[in-house]
Amino acid sequence: MDSLLNSNRPPVFCPGCSHEQVLHALDQALLRMGFSGKDIVMVSDIGCSGLFDTFFNTHAFHGLHGRALTYATGIKMARPDLKVVVTMGDGGLGIGGAHVLSSCRRNIDLTLLVLNNFNYGMTGGQCSSTTPQDAQVGSGFLNKLEKPIDICQVAGAAGAAYVDRISTYDKGLVDGLEAALSFDGFSLLDIWGICPGRYTRRNKITPKNIETDLAKLPGLADYKISNARPEYGRAYRQEAAKLVPAGEPVRIEKSCTAPQSGRMEVVVLGSAGQRIITAGELLCLAGAAAGCHAAQKSDYPITVMRGHSVTDIIISDTEIEYTGIQNPSVVIALAPEGVNRRKKMLAHLAPEALVIKASGIELPSCQASIIEIDCKAEKIKSQDWALVALAVLAQQNKVLTMDMLKAALQLRFKAGQYETAIAMLEKAVVSLGNT
Repeated sequence: MDSLLNSNRPPVFCPGCSHEQVLHALDQALLRMGFSGKDIVMVSDIGCSGLFDTFFNTHAFHGLHGRALTYATGIKMARPDLKVVVTMGDGGLGIGGAHVLSSCRRNIDLTLLVLNNFNYGMTGGQCSSTTPQDAQVGSGFLNKLEKPIDICQVAGAAGAAYVDRISTYDKGLVDGLEAALSFDGFSLLDIWGICPGRYTRRNKITPKNIETDLAKLPGLADYKISNARPEYGRAYRQEAAKLVPAGEPVRIEKSCTAPQSGRMEVVVLGSAGQRIITAGELLCLAGAAAGCHAAQKSDYPITVMRGHSVTDIIISDTEIEYTGIQNPSVVIALAPEGVNRRKKMLAHLAPEALVIKASGIELPSCQASIIEIDCKAEKIKSQDWALVALAVLAQQNKVLTMDMLKAALQLRFKAGQYETAIAMLEKAVVSLGNT
């Protein structure tokens, strides 16, 4: 094979663009290493460097600006047999900086080629993360305020073992590309070149200038020693092989009969520490034990030890396509924090709806039937109120039955916990007067 380049899509870079020289040098390096098109994935994003994937007869993935390394990582993890090459401009480098750092830290076997021409060449010549402070660019004075990054030093500090710089015009470019491609781990090659369409219209830059500036920068050889470690994908597979395989998902067989047919919607309003989310899980398991579909979504603040806790549950004997709840069949109100989150919903409850509320909880005026339970008087702990409310609901033979609740507890808890929960429920229901 003479070339991996796509004869049906010849390069369309501006005359004199350094990217075209890199394109042909990369083609030579890959051929010299014995790769065929089926062995290679070219991954790119937006910008002039993002055209590379269309110019090669290889596998290809073209994604969002700065995100190329994320796709490349997924491809390499799924197909470690493929050589994955990422092309990225200095624009994408700045936009996707966090992804670059993650790739350096992981040491996954990818080769990142940074086609560095010091500006956003495709979109107007604005400053990028590598633009010199004394350059004249299309974004005014901004680059004068920002120090350009040395991506090789950044990558080395982040854990990359193979980092190197080279000029597009260096006679050893093909060798440099081959060395980066051959490295077993993450390799980054910072390739400096000229953008004749934008950058050189305002700035004097020549291959000689690039050679001189590269020679002034500190060496990078120490990173190969200080950052040496196993390639990420191989190490990942070795560690994963030591783990006990996950078991089959638990299959819930129908063992009960639901008291109603159709779609039943329940909202539980409480506060942190009241096990509101657990109550929602139990209600879903109870529905599953009756052969129903179930859905749950919850609302709580990032301060999980304080504030509201709300969970919405749907139980239906048909598939659940929409998980929103506007007019619930049942509301369980156990704390003002939760009630305050759904005041509007409470005020518009239908007459056939049921509200089970803790004593002392104030509700907006509504048409629903209300059952009040005084858990404090019965010295029931706050974390058990939601479970007691489910038992009260089961006593009403609405949404679930006591058999469904017991089946859910058996699915959710170990034997000792199950027995404790059942004993507490039976005592609570009796003490609350068999509501």
